[in-house]
Amino acid sequence: MDVATAVGRTLVELGVDRAFGVVGSGNFHVTNAMVDAGARFVAARHENGAATMADGYARMSDRVAAVTVHQGCGLTNAMTGLAEAAKSRTPLVVVAADVTEPKSNFYVDQDALATAVGAIPMRVRDAADAVATAAQAYATARDDRRTVLLNLPLPVQGAEAAGSSTASVSSPGSPIAPRGPDSDGLVALVDALRTARRPVFVAGRGARGSRDELRRLGETCGALLATSAVAKGLFHDDPWSLDVSGGFASPLAAELIQSADLIVGWGCALNMWTMRHGRLIGPDAVVAQVDLEPDAIGAHRDVAVGVVGGVTETARAATERLAADRPTALGYRNDEIRSRLATSIRWRDVPYDDTSSYDHIDPRTLTIGLDDLLPTERIVSVDSGNFMGYPSMFLSVPDEYGFCFTQAFQSIGLGLASAIGAALAQPERIPVAALGDGGALMAAAELETVARLGLPMVVVVYNDAAYGAEVHHFGPDGFPLETVRFPDTDIAAIGRGYGFDAVTVRRRDDLDGVRGWLDGDRQAPLLVDAKVTGDSGSWWLEEAFRGH
Repeated sequence: MDVATAVGRTLVELGVDRAFGVVGSGNFHVTNAMVDAGARFVAARHENGAATMADGYARMSDRVAAVTVHQGCGLTNAMTGLAEAAKSRTPLVVVAADVTEPKSNFYVDQDALATAVGAIPMRVRDAADAVATAAQAYATARDDRRTVLLNLPLPVQGAEAAGSSTASVSSPGSPIAPRGPDSDGLVALVDALRTARRPVFVAGRGARGSRDELRRLGETCGALLATSAVAKGLFHDDPWSLDVSGGFASPLAAELIQSADLIVGWGCALNMWTMRHGRLIGPDAVVAQVDLEPDAIGAHRDVAVGVVGGVTETARAATERLAADRPTALGYRNDEIRSRLATSIRWRDVPYDDTSSYDHIDPRTLTIGLDDLLPTERIVSVDSGNFMGYPSMFLSVPDEYGFCFTQAFQSIGLGLASAIGAALAQPERIPVAALGDGGALMAAAELETVARLGLPMVVVVYNDAAYGAEVHHFGPDGFPLETVRFPDTDIAAIGRGYGFDAVTVRRRDDLDGVRGWLDGDRQAPLLVDAKVTGDSGSWWLEEAFRGH
C-alpha cells in the first residue's frame, strides 16, 4: 500500500474513530484511507471548524481525534482551532499534506506553525518510516495529552510503504498508567488536611473521572467542593458543591472560598481565572496543588504543598491515611452551611433586577427560562464573549461531560464547532450551543454542518448587535464605539436558510417557540435568536478586567 493509505490505516487501527476536516487534493487519499479503515469522517465547511470539532469531540469522549487538512492554506485556516487545542492539551493528531519546495504557492513552514502555537510537529520523511511515525504521533497525542501535527509531504504520499499491512503494528504503549502520589507530597497534603478547619477543593479538568474519590476525601476532612470552569458539573447535585470557582463563582461561593483556610487544586491550574487574580485566596490560607506533571505545580501561583501524582490515586491515598487516625471531620460542613448552599449557591437563586423591555430580554431571564425547558440530559458548549457567563452558570449540566468550554485561547467563533464535536461524543444528550452574535456570524458556515449531520441541536444566540465585551470595557470611559456596534441581524432567518427551525425571542413568552420545538419531532435543529439587553457588562467581565 502507499504511504497515504498506510498512515490513515495506522491511525485508525491504533484508536482514532473520528476524523474531521476539509478535503483537498493533498489530503484526499489519507482521509479516504481512514474512512476505509472504519473511522467516521465529518466534513466541516472550514478548517478552523474542523479543528475545533475535533477538539470538542476529544474533550468529551476522552479519545484521540484526527484532523485532516490540505497543505499550506488548509493548515493555516485551522490554526486558531489548533492553538486552542494545543493550549488545552487536547489529544489530537492533525494530518496535514505538505510541500517541501519553497517555490510552491502552498509552501509555508508547517513545523514552525505548529511550534508557534504549542503543538508538536512530526514528519513522515520517507516510505520506510511512515507507519512508525504515524504510531509515534498517535502515542504522543494520547499519552502526553498533546496536539500533534503530522506532516505528510506530497512526494512521499504515493510511495510504497514498507510492508503491505499495518496489522502487525502494536500499540506504542498503553495509556498513562495510574500514578500514585509522591510520598513527601502526600505526607504534607495529609498534614494540611488534618489541621484544616475550612478546606475547599477546586477540581479541574485533570480531576474528571475522580468524582467519587474526591467526594469521599471531602467527607473525611469536611471540605466544600468546587470546580474550575472546564470541569463544571463534576459535583452536580452534591449538597456540598460550590459549583464553579473564579470569575463565574456566585456571591456565596466566592465568600466561602475566600474564607477557606486550605485550598487544594486537584488537576487544576489555580490560574487567574479560577482564583480571580488571587482574590479568592484568603491572606492566611494554605494553598496545595495535585497534578500529574511536576512543571504544573506552582506554575500560576506559589503553593505551600505540591503533590505529583494522579488525582484519583492521591485522593484515595489521602482518604486512607486520614481515616486511619481520626473520625470523619466536620470541617466546613455544618447545618448552617448546608442550608445556605441549598438555597443560595446557584446564580439563578441570586435576586436581580430584570432589565427586560418590550423588545429585548434580560440574558438571565432568558437562560433561566431555557434551563427550565431543556432536558436535563444535555451537553452545553459555550463560545467566548460578554454573554458567556450566562449559559455557563445559569444552565445546569448533569456531570463533567455535559459542559464543553473552549476558552484557553479566548477566541470567539469556536463555540458552534466545539458543540458539533461534543454532540458526536455524547450522542445520547441534547446538544446546546451558546453563542454571541459575533461568534455566531463568524462561524455561520458550520450551521450547514449541524443540519447535514441531523444533530438535534439547540443553538442559542445572545444577540446584542455588538462585540459586547469591548462596548462595556471602553464605553464607560467615553471612547467611540462605532467599530464594535453593528446593525441588528436577523440571525433566525440565517438559521432557516441553513435548514434550521428558528424562533426569535424578545420576551419570556417567546420561549413558547422553544417549548413547541422540544415537544415536536425535532427533525431539524433549532436556532434561538435572542435579542438580549446590553445596557451593562456581565459580572464576570467586570471581574476579569479588574485584573488588568
